[in-house]
Amino acid sequence: MSLPASRRLKIGLSACFSYADPQRPLFTGKTLQYVEQSVLHWVMSGGAMVVMVPCPTGETARGDVTLAHYADWLDGVVMHGGSDVWPGHYGEQPLRPEWKGDKVRDLYDMAVIEAFSQAGKPIFGICRGLQIINVAFGGTLYQDIQTQVAGAQQHRNATEYDRHYHDIAIEPGSRLATLYGGLQSARVNSIHHQGIKEVAPEFNIEAWSLPDHIPEAIYRNPFSLKSYIAATQWHPEFQFSHPNISTLDDSVLLHDFLGACARARVRPGQSHSPFQIRDRAARLLRRALLHRLK
Repeated sequence: MSLPASRRLKIGLSACFSYADPQRPLFTGKTLQYVEQSVLHWVMSGGAMVVMVPCPTGETARGDVTLAHYADWLDGVVMHGGSDVWPGHYGEQPLRPEWKGDKVRDLYDMAVIEAFSQAGKPIFGICRGLQIINVAFGGTLYQDIQTQVAGAQQHRNATEYDRHYHDIAIEPGSRLATLYGGLQSARVNSIHHQGIKEVAPEFNIEAWSLPDHIPEAIYRNPFSLKSYIAATQWHPEFQFSHPNISTLDDSVLLHDFLGACARARVRPGQSHSPFQIRDRAARLLRRALLHRLK
């Protein structure tokens, strides 16, 4: 029998942005916030209800709803993939103009992470989601793996896109290894050119790319009372049957996250901000969007 809505988990999904474009034939000159279908359906496959967490500030903002309201109402959040992270958020200048990233979306994402972490609610990051979680908690990134890591393999193929794969090594004794019954290596999709350089202090690396040893999965130190945060560089929501390629079972990661969300319904994690000043990211986001209007 199908569960009623009241008994289903309510999971937030961070938004992607398409900024106002006077040349766009539809929604001309309007800012769009949107999500990609596969990740919605991935979370829904676990029986959860999914809602996009919209950016509450901007040129058309009205009312008093904040990200903290969403974090209080929802059981957890998934941080969406998407654009590059601005290097300035981890203390660097862009090495090339095309790697400047999206400052505003970074601030929105960090404000979402901040709100859910302060509420003690679980967070799961995918691709860019892993990268912005790492940066929010004090880690750094490679702006471009192939030009900054000697001997690096190709991590993004624009033609193959979500059918581009490489192998990973799973850290022995890690949560990820336990979830997959002691599995030592696996194959995952690879759709990124940036990646973790230095992992954030509160996190453990749970998987590495083979053979070039780039972090592929992170998990917040489990001995902390702070809320569950896990992330993968690959996209678990992009799954295709292929006669010659066997990839990790994406449902294992999903049910681990949803299990954490169910536990947090009863007992949220310890309230914690990734920054020294609470609500810092939310204030920076508001200031940045006000600046865009001038």
